[in-house]
This record gives sequence, structure tokens and C-alpha cells, in this order.
Amino acid sequence: MNEESFWQSKRVCVTGGAGFLGKVIVRKLHERGVKDVFVPHIEDYNLVELKDINRMLVDAKADLIIHLAAKVGGIGANQEHPAEFFYDNLIMGVQLMHRAWKTGVEKFVAIGTICAYPKFTPVPFKEENLWNGYPEETNAPYGLAKKMLLVQAQSYRQQYGYNALFLLPVNMYGPGDNFNPKSSHVIPALIRKCIEAKEAGDKEIIVWGDGSPTREFLYVEDSAEGILLAAEKYNDSEPVNLGAGSEISIKDLIEMIAKKTGFTGKLVWDTTKPNGQPRRKLDTSRAFERFGFKAQMPFEEGLDNMIKWFQENRVKIS
Repeated sequence: MNEESFWQSKRVCVTGGAGFLGKVIVRKLHERGVKDVFVPHIEDYNLVELKDINRMLVDAKADLIIHLAAKVGGIGANQEHPAEFFYDNLIMGVQLMHRAWKTGVEKFVAIGTICAYPKFTPVPFKEENLWNGYPEETNAPYGLAKKMLLVQAQSYRQQYGYNALFLLPVNMYGPGDNFNPKSSHVIPALIRKCIEAKEAGDKEIIVWGDGSPTREFLYVEDSAEGILLAAEKYNDSEPVNLGAGSEISIKDLIEMIAKKTGFTGKLVWDTTKPNGQPRRKLDTSRAFERFGFKAQMPFEEGLDNMIKWFQENRVKIS
């Protein structure tokens, strides 16, 4: 089945569709010919509340749900609000998938998180290693809450034959990312920090940890493409990694961002702050084998696009 015929006449609900990744997915759905895309806004539907989930399902009349909505943040936000990150993500996902099954939504695409992997997962992370230990402590409550959607997808398929998927995208980046210093992830936080320090004439910036951890980053357009390919072609509850298949150390990352933004001051490492997980790099072979996904964007080019976007849109996001 080609993608046009799959999406034709489908009604699609994208929770979190007004967010960073969601906007790209919604645009790509329209490009694929989907006329009916329903995006529930948080002001109208609080998906932690069952009554709002039920109302949303009635309003959306969806054949397929892509569940992106999540309470997310960097290490600091996770450490300050572990209970909220656990409860909100768990209750939102579990109730939504249950009611979607109950009300006859044909397919449910659950978006997990790389934080679900054990702290010392062998590199590259393979999907079968997901249960081999406890996640990295700073974001374990969030990671475990999201991982329960995998358990739910598999058990609902086993008992009810429900077509629920579970995808594990690695950290995303790209134009339109969240640059709020209180809740942003590492790349937007560093871009903003370097640009503002350069403008203020600061001689140094402080960076968390010691720079040794590695991270993998997936361009937002690639991530959206992977999710939509899975929605079209994948019908199994085995978890699937979505990543670029490469890693970069935080030290190399910030040096690259400093150079690209023109910040020439000193980088001061605050080793009292946590590093987070030591290494992150995914085995991405399952996504390619099962539904033909391979990341396209070279990392440095994606970074250039993101820095340019931030500089052009700062007034709106300050």
C-alpha cells in the first residue's frame, strides 16, 4: 500500500500537535493528503483528566491517534518535578490508549523516550536491552511512565488484538525547538546561552557536568518522517528506536555551538551538576528493516538551521 492510499480518508488525531515535533507531523500529514487532522490544545483538553480525553475522542472521531503530548524538560526540570513528570505522563498515556481501544480507534502510535533505557545500556542501544536495568536516576520517573505505554501496547495487542505501536525517538533538535531556559533541552539551551553571552560580552559561560557524556540527536523533520512511516507501515508492538545512529560528546557539542555562534569566551564546567546518562547512541537497524526509516539530515547542517531560526525568531520566544 502506498502512503497516499493509506492516508486517504483517514481522520488523524495528533496529541501535542501544537508542539515542536507536532507541528512538523501535522504539516507532513497535510502533505500526504490527510484532510482531517485534529489537534487538541491544552487550553481545551487537559489530557490528564479522563473527562477531557473522552470529550476529545468524541470531537476528534479519529481512525488513528499519534500520541506526542507529554510533560517534558531537561535534567533540572526532571529533578524539580519528578512526581509530576511520572503522574502526568503515565495517567495521560494509559487512559488515552485504553479509551482509544474502547471507542474503536483503529491504530494508536505511542511515542516513548530514550530516557526509558537503563542507565548503563550497552552502546549502541538495542530495543531488547530496554528491560535490563533501571533508567538514569535524574529522569527515571519520566522514562518509566512512558515505558508503561509499551507494556500497555503489548498487552492490549495480546488480549484484544489492538494495533498499538511504541516508538523510541532519541533527543530531537531543529528549528522551532523550545528555547526557554527553565525547560529547554541541551542544544537549544546551549545555543541561547552562547548567543546571549556573546552579546553581553561575557568572558565565560557555565556548563553543567564535565562534558564527557555522549548524546545522539535526531533532526525534527527526520523524527516526524520516522513516526509517519511507522504509522503507515508498521503493525507490531515490538518497540522501535528512531535515531540518527551517531553520537557526540557534550564537550564537542558545546565547542561546536560556541564556534558557530561566535562565542569565544571560556567554557566553565560545573561538575557539581549531574551529567545524566553516560552515553547515548541507538541501534537504528530495526526501523530501517521494518518500515524503511533512515535519518537524512547531517548534524552540523541541522545545527546551522536551528541557530539561524533562533536568531530570526528571538523576539517571539524571549
